[in-house]
Amino acid sequence: MSALSDNLVTFAILAYLVAMIGHAVEYALGNVRTRVATAAPVRELVGAGGGVVPTPPAPVLSPPTADRSARRARLAGLIGVGATAVAAVLHLAALVTRGLAADRMPWGNMYEFVLTVTFIGVAAWLVVLWKRPSLRKLGLFLTLVMVLLVATAELVLYVPIVPLVPALNSYWFVIHVSTIVFASGIFLLGVVPAVGFLMRNGYEQGKRSFPYTLAKRLPGAVGLERLTFALHAFAFPIFTFAVIAGAIWAEAAWGRPWGWDPKETWAFISWVVYAGYLHARATPSVKRNVATWIAVLGFLTMLMNLFGVNIFFTGLHSYGGLD
Repeated sequence: MSALSDNLVTFAILAYLVAMIGHAVEYALGNVRTRVATAAPVRELVGAGGGVVPTPPAPVLSPPTADRSARRARLAGLIGVGATAVAAVLHLAALVTRGLAADRMPWGNMYEFVLTVTFIGVAAWLVVLWKRPSLRKLGLFLTLVMVLLVATAELVLYVPIVPLVPALNSYWFVIHVSTIVFASGIFLLGVVPAVGFLMRNGYEQGKRSFPYTLAKRLPGAVGLERLTFALHAFAFPIFTFAVIAGAIWAEAAWGRPWGWDPKETWAFISWVVYAGYLHARATPSVKRNVATWIAVLGFLTMLMNLFGVNIFFTGLHSYGGLD
């Protein structure tokens, strides 16, 4: 089962790569629409007075090559979506087989945690895409994130299956870690439209330098900002419950609910930043781009908690690292 899980992760990475290429092709071809060119008006004599009226412009349809490009772009986008769905199935199968091999939930170390968070992110993306197909071009950025994180997990963070340390042998392991994983996966998805909004908003304001030109074919800034808020508003209460559950578990395991352990400290920092984002988003005087930057900062604190704390700090949560 362990070897099967490893192979499934590899296949999932390849499927995410195919999805990214498909979305990239669609993004490059863009939306090729039928264009109507305005022909020069022809002056015609009317009656004996010699008056003239212009002949209405003749519609000029786009050439057949443009139609073919549009069909190819759509096909590439659909291939990207299909490959993402296949990758998600392989991703889930890898987690299930890993859990069966370990005879526990597959959240015992950083490798397994990253695999689970990324799966939640891509599963949530497929749900969003099912409800709002117009957001398909965001798939390029989502699959890019998936390729980078899942490949990093497989190539850098991988550890063999080992039993849980005694501190994790508790029903709170399922309650606390499942909610923190779920919230983290939604935050992971939420940062994609957040960055997309910042680029698209700049493009709509007339900025034509890098990286704003990357947002030329993204959906409108207003829709991206609303999606960013909806995802964060959904994830934040779950994240709050996860932090509270962690404190209850700490009281049962270590005799104190909070001890400013590095991971506890950074979880609190992330909570404060995300709460600040939601407060800023609800404040009319705060510009949308300023609030969105706070959301991006929140995700950076989550990355610090996941990678920086586990690798560079020691504490009661050190068992989540590479060992």
